[in-house]
Amino acid sequence: MAIIKDIRIVQNQEIAHNIYEMILESKELAETSKAGQFLHLKLHDQAKTLRRPISIASIDKEHHRIVILYRVVGQGTLEMSTYTHGDSINVMGPLGNGFDTSSIKKDSKVLIIGGGIGVAPLYELAKQVSTMTNNVTMCFGFTTHSDIYYEDVFKQFGHVIYTTNDGTYGQQGYALDALNNKESFDMIYACGPHAMNVAIQNRFKHHQNLFLSLEERMACGMGACYGCETKDKKHRVCKDGPVFNAKEIQL
Repeated sequence: MAIIKDIRIVQNQEIAHNIYEMILESKELAETSKAGQFLHLKLHDQAKTLRRPISIASIDKEHHRIVILYRVVGQGTLEMSTYTHGDSINVMGPLGNGFDTSSIKKDSKVLIIGGGIGVAPLYELAKQVSTMTNNVTMCFGFTTHSDIYYEDVFKQFGHVIYTTNDGTYGQQGYALDALNNKESFDMIYACGPHAMNVAIQNRFKHHQNLFLSLEERMACGMGACYGCETKDKKHRVCKDGPVFNAKEIQL
């Protein structure tokens, strides 16, 4: 069940070009959050009335902490980047449905693929999946080298492939370009911009266990306003997602 309360900020720092890591301290959030869910944040500036949906990147139940990552793209996230240790932020969450890992077995081959800020919610997923199987492949695409984050920590969870659009790091191209067409996977999890999710859905259109985390603008965050419906008008990203089995949705 979602909570709405002011949460203390432990840390807020830039970790890549315009990418910030914010650490929140809350026992309630840490105990109830799941990989793939998101938080709805209310800014200090009262003129900015809409909350900002930010995916949960990491959960630390032992130390009662939640980590979120966000990219500075507008006035709202620019304001968030000025918050410091000891400040608080009003949080509604955790919201939405997370990644389904119930079918993963010890011998399962898992692919985790993401792009840009969409890589953020895949961190907690990769951490959990790596405890279930040793066969994890991660493929992450970024625009350029300075955009890459969490490179060292992802290496703990399996084989990681990086691509950049300009070729400044890893393979040049998009994340999908780096995959071997002949390799198959039992489970596929993905999160990225809309065009990337469409490409992944098309590439693996016959796969039964392809889970997509969608990025979408939201208003209420709880499904009441229908402002974040999927293209087929059958699902609300905030309430029915943000994670869907690709078989269920039209992008």
